[in-house]
Amino acid sequence: MSDKVACSHCHLEFSTDIMIKENELYFCCKGCQGVYHLLCDEGLDTFYDKAGDSKLAPPKLQYENSSNFNTKSFYEKFVSKNSDGFSEVSLIIEGIHCSACVWLNEKALHKMDGVVEANINFTNNKASIVWVDDILKLSQIIDMIRAIGYNAYPYDASLQEVHANEERKEYYLRMAVAIFASMNIMWIAVAQYAGYFTGITQETKTTLNIAEWVLSTPVLFYSGWVFFRGSYYGLKNKVVNMDLLVATGALLTYIYSIYITLTEYGEAYFDSVSMIVTFVLIGKFLEVLSKKNAADALDIISQQMPNEVNVVRNEKIVPLKLDDVAIGDVVVLVSGERVLLDGEILKGEGSFDESSLTGESKPIYKKHLDSVISGTLSIDADIHFKVLKDFKHSTLSNLVTLLENAIQKKPKIEQLANKLSEHFSTTILVLSIITFFVWFFWPHSFEESLMVSISVIVIACPCALGLATPVATLVGLSLGASRRVLFKEAAQLETMAKSNVLVVDKTGTLTFGKPEVVHEHILSDFEHKYLYSLVKPSHHPVAQGIQNFLLGKNEAVEELIFDTYTQVPGKGIIANIAENEVIGGNLSFMLEHGVMSEYESKNTLFYFAINKSIVSIYELSDKIKDGAKELVKNLNAKDIEVVMLTGDHKHSAMHVANEIGITNIHHECSPKDKLEYIDELHTQNKRVVMVGDGINDILALAKADIGIVMGSGNDIAVEISDVVLLDSTLGALLDAFNISRITFNLIKQNFVISLLYNAITIPLAMAGYVIPLIAALSMSFSSLLVVGNSLRIKYKFNRS
Repeated sequence: MSDKVACSHCHLEFSTDIMIKENELYFCCKGCQGVYHLLCDEGLDTFYDKAGDSKLAPPKLQYENSSNFNTKSFYEKFVSKNSDGFSEVSLIIEGIHCSACVWLNEKALHKMDGVVEANINFTNNKASIVWVDDILKLSQIIDMIRAIGYNAYPYDASLQEVHANEERKEYYLRMAVAIFASMNIMWIAVAQYAGYFTGITQETKTTLNIAEWVLSTPVLFYSGWVFFRGSYYGLKNKVVNMDLLVATGALLTYIYSIYITLTEYGEAYFDSVSMIVTFVLIGKFLEVLSKKNAADALDIISQQMPNEVNVVRNEKIVPLKLDDVAIGDVVVLVSGERVLLDGEILKGEGSFDESSLTGESKPIYKKHLDSVISGTLSIDADIHFKVLKDFKHSTLSNLVTLLENAIQKKPKIEQLANKLSEHFSTTILVLSIITFFVWFFWPHSFEESLMVSISVIVIACPCALGLATPVATLVGLSLGASRRVLFKEAAQLETMAKSNVLVVDKTGTLTFGKPEVVHEHILSDFEHKYLYSLVKPSHHPVAQGIQNFLLGKNEAVEELIFDTYTQVPGKGIIANIAENEVIGGNLSFMLEHGVMSEYESKNTLFYFAINKSIVSIYELSDKIKDGAKELVKNLNAKDIEVVMLTGDHKHSAMHVANEIGITNIHHECSPKDKLEYIDELHTQNKRVVMVGDGINDILALAKADIGIVMGSGNDIAVEISDVVLLDSTLGALLDAFNISRITFNLIKQNFVISLLYNAITIPLAMAGYVIPLIAALSMSFSSLLVVGNSLRIKYKFNRS
């Protein structure tokens, strides 16, 4: 039988009979041979030093024609121009599995003439490539990637979600095996511990040890594989991490227990192996669950928006894709539809809701030649408008670009556990090795020295340190859910706890975003059924405010059927019944119909007239939410500054701010203004929480350290936020701050408990006073202390 040798490129082993031999080199296929020589010719052969003995996927034959990447349709969908005029594309590179692969692809791309920038994210295999299209075609970039043994496809966020689901599924299976085996091992351990104190025959003891051996093996080598894998990559990058400590402690305990089982001397600790792996695996699984949904902002918006508009072509209305609409085309927009392109009105008039972009709560009335903005909503307007900008250059598209940049530059959350465990793990391993040699040369037997050194690792195995964050955050997340506060990541509790500035939008956040009647002026007696019947069919916010006011009086209001009923968009309503003419609307509408009034107010006014005579006037205002004043007062007491950023006018902003006690106010802010203000706060080393509910807030929500949105807010804002307040109350916002601070304080207490425990028990273990049995029990006890302390979160919250 022929010997096996490893391929000089992919390192997979095959029989020498089928290998391609070239001097001292062996290749399993022509693909590997070609890639090897390509790398050498390009001066990239140091890739093999970086990859080490890692096995690579052999190059696959690519049947897809790379010239398809040069087509106009591909460029329109996936390629964009940056501010410098260079072409930019996001690709998923298939086959990357280590940092050496990232290095190779980036080096190969950078050596190509015309490539300006090439960055690859190892966590999701996403490559961002910038190049000069006049010098280099995208198909040539794809060919280079394929030539070195990888493949590339256009970036699709759904692939990220698939990867995340696969990772969660893997942990589910590993945890299921670990928990099932550990539960059965614990039953056996009960008999062993009882026998340890009351007496047990060696034959029975060995039988029980073998049973535990069988059960602990899949726990260590299947469930615990994530720790061995993490240890390997940690050592490869010259980092001693917690995975290495867990893997070392569990593996040495496992080997020692096998030795004890076979020699029938001493105590075996397979139960400790199982406990070590299971406890820490649960902690790692909680980290996996806390990862944020990987869908990017552009995909979120594309899911929320239709991709077609109705356009007038050859005197017919035809649907066209957004990318196919050109400047100068005439778009037909009906009531209730969202504007997807920027333009000016050619025909029709009506009111538009621009609160999603400007924050202005009042509908904006627009007529012939007025501009319409992409992203706004038609309330009652049926119009034709001329397109002034294509979709790529529209307001909405620019907003998406800014949003993507804000997300990419979002501050990363610091993980206190990782910082501590890196030095902790190194220290423990060094102490364990020193302990072994000190005891061995004291002198003591090899078995006794090994047992003491293993005791040091087991008793210091950072279960408590590893559980300090995930258990407390899990309790905090559960408490938040019960209070209808949804944290999308566990780590956001820590970030929010450290915040010192709260930035709030006004409309829909501090206020309800719906005008309500604040004053009713009755000038003449009239029957409310006329007014109620007039406003009920209308969807205009002012009309709905009047309707809600009348219903709130708890009077039985009869609904009339008018002989004629005409609603003039953005102005008012006129109707006739029997011999009565009924009119309701703004002052200009009343003047058009010969109804005079000199009443003025800072609030929105709705005039109601019967037969040309005004019988009542209603003042409407956007009402402040309950608890706004208490929220500001409580946060100020916690040394958290509250800042209002709003798109509303100065008078409206000042009125709300004065009512609730906010002194730092910024009015008439555009989405970009809000983003820049968050940036300014970051330059002052502030940790910022932003609260909003509309499209106009999503840039600031993404840029802030924590973005919070009311559950009733815009769908896009909900998707992009870090925290969602499901009941949209300001009390829930205060709960979010309290939960995060209490949880973070208890996390710090957990670290103190685990470190204090180690400070006491490690010296005892090094001195030989703790055998692995007691080490495993005390390690579990420290974990129980951490868990018990974490459960105090609910108690402390209820007392706050």
